[in-house]
Amino acid sequence: MFSAQQSCWFVRKVICWRAAASIAWAVLLLPPTTAAFIILSRFSILHPFQWISECLSLLTSASAIFSFILLGGVIIIVGFLNLEYYTVIPNIACSKIALLGQLLHPRQFLSSLVHCIMGIIVAWCCAVTIGGRYETLGYPCVESDGSPEMCLNEYHLVLLLAGAFVGFSHSLLGVIHNMNYVSFHTVQRYKYLRFKGSLPLVVKCSATQALYSVRNYIVIYFFLGYIPKTWMCKTLNLHLNSSLHSLDTIAGLLDLCLIYHLWISATFLLFTWYITLVLFRIFVTEVYSFPVQSSFTEDSHQCLPKVITEKQPMILKFLALQDLALLSQHAPLRRSEVFSLSQPGGHPHNWNAISKECLSLLSDLTQRLIVYHDTVATNGRAKPLSTGSERKTSSDTSGDDPFTPKSTPLMKTPASVFTRSVVGGPQSPLTAPFTPDLDSPFASPALRRLTAPVGQCSPWHDTVQSPHIMRRGPKLWSTSTDSHVNGSPQLSPASVPSPKQEVSKPSLLAQFLQNRKEQVKNFLAKRVLIMYLFNKLPEASSQALFADSQAHIWALEGLSYLVQASFSEDRFGVVQTTLPSILSSMLVLQEAVDRHFKLPHASSKPVRSSGTMGDCHYKTLRFALRATLKTAIYRITTTFGDHLSTVQMSAEHRKRLQQFLEYKE
Repeated sequence: MFSAQQSCWFVRKVICWRAAASIAWAVLLLPPTTAAFIILSRFSILHPFQWISECLSLLTSASAIFSFILLGGVIIIVGFLNLEYYTVIPNIACSKIALLGQLLHPRQFLSSLVHCIMGIIVAWCCAVTIGGRYETLGYPCVESDGSPEMCLNEYHLVLLLAGAFVGFSHSLLGVIHNMNYVSFHTVQRYKYLRFKGSLPLVVKCSATQALYSVRNYIVIYFFLGYIPKTWMCKTLNLHLNSSLHSLDTIAGLLDLCLIYHLWISATFLLFTWYITLVLFRIFVTEVYSFPVQSSFTEDSHQCLPKVITEKQPMILKFLALQDLALLSQHAPLRRSEVFSLSQPGGHPHNWNAISKECLSLLSDLTQRLIVYHDTVATNGRAKPLSTGSERKTSSDTSGDDPFTPKSTPLMKTPASVFTRSVVGGPQSPLTAPFTPDLDSPFASPALRRLTAPVGQCSPWHDTVQSPHIMRRGPKLWSTSTDSHVNGSPQLSPASVPSPKQEVSKPSLLAQFLQNRKEQVKNFLAKRVLIMYLFNKLPEASSQALFADSQAHIWALEGLSYLVQASFSEDRFGVVQTTLPSILSSMLVLQEAVDRHFKLPHASSKPVRSSGTMGDCHYKTLRFALRATLKTAIYRITTTFGDHLSTVQMSAEHRKRLQQFLEYKE
C-alpha cells in the first residue's frame, strides 16, 4: 500500500482544483444574479423609466460594489463547505432518533451557525440594495417631549433575522435531504449542458423553499419577535417609535410589500447557494481518465489497477470505477492494455488487479444481502441450522483461487449502517438498520445471543466458504456423513479438546444493575414516543443497504464489457481463467438481489424525485443494480453462447445460467 502523500495526490491535484473552478464560476455568475435581484426588488410598473434609471445608478454605486465583495466572500465560504462536507455515499438515517442525532451533532451545529452568519450578511446586502426603509438599523426620531434620539428600524431587523432563519433552515434541510450527497450521472454530458439543464430546477427550488421559509419565519416572529427587538434596543441603546405599528402584530406582518421583499431576498440567498452547489457537483463528478499502465515506477500509484484498490478518498475509487466502466465500453486501445502481459514474466497483472477488486466488491455486497435477509427472516430469533443445507458448492472448491471473491468488506459503507455479522464472524458487516439495535430497548435476548461472538469450541466456528453455506468445524462424535460433507476426516472424542466448564458468576451488584437496566428498557419500550423514535424505517434501511451500489454497478459493467470484448480481443486468454469466478459471483449476487426484492418492505417501483435540490439518486440505486446485474449476465451469455458449456461451475449455477441462455430470466 502507498503512503498517505501518494494516496491523497488526487485530492490535491484534481479535486481541489475542480472545487476552485466551481467557486470561480459561481462568483462570475454573481453580477448577473445581483442585477436580476436589484431589478426585481425595485420593481415599479407605474414608473418604468425611473425604475430603470435607479437600477442602473445603483449597480454602479459604491454600496453595490461593497455588497458584491461581501457576497463573493459568502460564495467562497459556501464552496469551501461543499468541499468539506460532500460525500459519494449518503448517510441515510434508518430511524427518527438517528436523524435527530445527525441534526444535533456538534459538527452540524457549527455548520448551522456558519450558515446563520452568512444568511445575515446576505440579508444585509439585500437591505442595502433595496434601500428605503430597509437601509439602516437605526434612524433619528423625535420623542414626545421634542428631544431627538435614535430609534430602532424594525424593517431592517426583520430582514436580517429572516436571512439568519433562512440560512439555518437551509442547513437543516441539507441534512434531512442529503444535499451533501454527490451522485454520478449515467449519461455523460458537457458541463455547460448539465448546468443549463439544472438551472430551471434551481430557480424553482429557490423560490419554493424561500416561500415556505418566509411563511415559517413570519409565524415565529409573530410569537417571539419581541425578544430580539428588546435585546437590540438594550444592547445598542435604541428606542422604539411608538407612532409606528410594531411588526410582531398581525397588522404589521400583513404588509404585502414587506412579505414580497422578504421572499425575493430569501430567493436570492438560496439561488446563489444552490448555484454554487450545482456547479460543485458538476465539476467534481467530471470523468477522469486514469492511465492503465505507466512506464515510470514513481507514477505507478496513479494507474487504474492501483487506484481502483484505494479505499480513501472514496471519490477517487468511484471515479476509477467510472473510468473502468467507460474504458470497457468505448476504448479498444486501453482495453488492450488491460489484457496485456507484463514484460518480463508474462503475467496479466492489470487484469488480475482489476478483476480481483471487482469480484471483491460483488462478494461484499452479496454477503451483506445474505446477512440482511437472514436477520430479517429470523425477526430477532435464533434460527436453527439444518444439516441438510450443509452441502458444498463450486465456491467451496475455489478457495485457493486468487480470483475467488473474498468475504472481507472492501467498500466503505456509512458507519451507522453496519454492525457485527452473525454469519461472517466478528469482522463481517451486519446491516443493523434492518433489525432492532442491540443496545436499544427492543433488542431481544435471542438476538443478542445470535449476534454474540462465536467461540473457538463452537461447532459453527469457521469462515464462510459460500454465500449460502456455513461450514461446520469438527464436532464431537461426528458421523461419517458430516465428515464427508465438511471434507475433514472423522475425529474421535479424545482428539477434540473439551471446552472449559468454568464460567465466572456475575456479582450481586452486576446482577442488580443488569436487572435495573432491563426494567428501564421494558418501561421505555412501552412508551409510544420512544417507539416512534427508535423504530427502524424499512424503506430507509433498504436504501442504506444499497447506498454504495453505484460502485457495484460500475464493477458489473466493467467486468461484463471486458469479458464481452475478450471474446475477440483477448489474444492471450487472460480473461478465460477467471470466467468461472465471474459468472459464479454474478449468479450468486443475482440470487441474493432477487431474495431481497421478495421481502415485504422492498418497494417494487422506484420512488419519484421529490423536486428538491437534495439528490435522490441513492433511492433508486437498488433498482439500477438489479437491472445492471441482469444485463451484465445477458451480455456475457449472448457473446459466448454455447461455449459456456465448457466452463466449470456447479450444477445449480449451470441450471440458472441456462435460463439466461434461453432468455427466460
